[in-house]
Amino acid sequence: MMAPATVHATAVATPDGRRCVLLLGASGAGKSDLALRLLDRGWRLVADDRVVLATSPTGRLTAGAPPPLAGLLEVRGVGILPAKAVAGPVDIALVLDLAAAPERLPEPGAWQASGLRHHPIPLLALAPFAASAVLKVERALQGHGLAVEAARMPTTRQPESQPPSSRLPLLAVSGLSGAGKSTALKALEDLGYEVVDNLPLALVDALIAAPASTDPRPLAFGIDARTRAFDAEALVVRLRALKHTGTDIRLLYLECADDELVRRFSETRRRHPLAIDRPAADAIGLERHLTEPLKRWADLVIDTSDLSVSDLRRRIAEQLGQADRAGLTITLQSFGFAHGLPRNADLVFDMRFLANPHWDMALRPLTGEDARVATHVKADPAYAPAVDRIADLLATLIPGYGREGKAYLTIAIGCTGGRHRSVTVARDLQARLAALGHATTLDHRDMKQAGADAADLAAEPFTTPGADESLTAPPAPVQRAGQ
Repeated sequence: MMAPATVHATAVATPDGRRCVLLLGASGAGKSDLALRLLDRGWRLVADDRVVLATSPTGRLTAGAPPPLAGLLEVRGVGILPAKAVAGPVDIALVLDLAAAPERLPEPGAWQASGLRHHPIPLLALAPFAASAVLKVERALQGHGLAVEAARMPTTRQPESQPPSSRLPLLAVSGLSGAGKSTALKALEDLGYEVVDNLPLALVDALIAAPASTDPRPLAFGIDARTRAFDAEALVVRLRALKHTGTDIRLLYLECADDELVRRFSETRRRHPLAIDRPAADAIGLERHLTEPLKRWADLVIDTSDLSVSDLRRRIAEQLGQADRAGLTITLQSFGFAHGLPRNADLVFDMRFLANPHWDMALRPLTGEDARVATHVKADPAYAPAVDRIADLLATLIPGYGREGKAYLTIAIGCTGGRHRSVTVARDLQARLAALGHATTLDHRDMKQAGADAADLAAEPFTTPGADESLTAPPAPVQRAGQ
């Protein structure tokens, strides 16, 4: 057995104390914060700040605490506190790097302690401050950790009289006026939350008691200094009591610098809700004092001083572990110019330069859904280069729209009647976007508008190659005065 080594890290063990997770990251990366939340779910501390690593006779890497630090956890902003701990050494089943950027679908790496010989340990990157971080730690241990059959995951206890399925996830949203609470609530609504703003404290219990069967969506409610009988200390006590009874509730607090808040109120010409007879700066200081207990207890604190609206929406989705759900809803809509432009179109592409199947009598009754029509349209030499460039453009634009927080994108593809060319191109683009990972909805607005081309283009000649000249020849030009 080799000599032990000490690393700057935090180690937290599962409730049975037989396996642990090693948290890596520089000071301030979130190791102790994540450990605190895991302890709240029944995990047990092995060591904080300094972890003693050693190898067992079976070749496993173990974690323990230096004697002076055993059973102690540093809680930033509070101090060094005693914590429920397990005596080491404990086998390390998983290593989480809190400083690295997480991948969407990662393949676990292998971590090796410097100077020690041991079996490689699975390594993953994790964002520690996301609301779902503790759940991800548990799922990561179940999916990738070594010997996880003995690592029993904790579950939140529910009162026997309250079935687990009847308790909705709850998110309380508070913070400083002007810091972006309205934007946050709208972002949560887009993420599938039922949202209630400026809820009176007396109605909090009634809202929470509503059975989940009436609406399966998670619930978010806004509450701040505008609320009648607002008492931050009382609200914190109530929220903590709910959490201890098994209610899945979190508090999001929105912070912002004083000078930025003053600028925002000045630009919008809105009066601060507490600035009835005083300058905005004084009201901001008063509100900061009133809401300080909420900030101290908050699970998530987001400083919006340097964030745009789209940045805030994206940050909320990331912190709640729902960034993937915050993507665009993309609609590809075919239409006919003869029936007017779609009112809700964000991007419009005109396909009237392509060969028109309307002038082929065998294809006229069909639509772009028919393979024969699609073959006819795609045979035009201009089709492939044009659609290739449109697909490349959309591949560039769509991620940018998503980053800016756009919820819906309608891409309109038009031809004259909306039955042949636009339908073919829309279907082709849908397949190409699907190959890039973008799910789309297809809407053929005018495909069932039979005879639109014939009605609107009666003056145009047939252009089908090889057709009878008596049918295809255009009428003789009319001589006008002065010509």
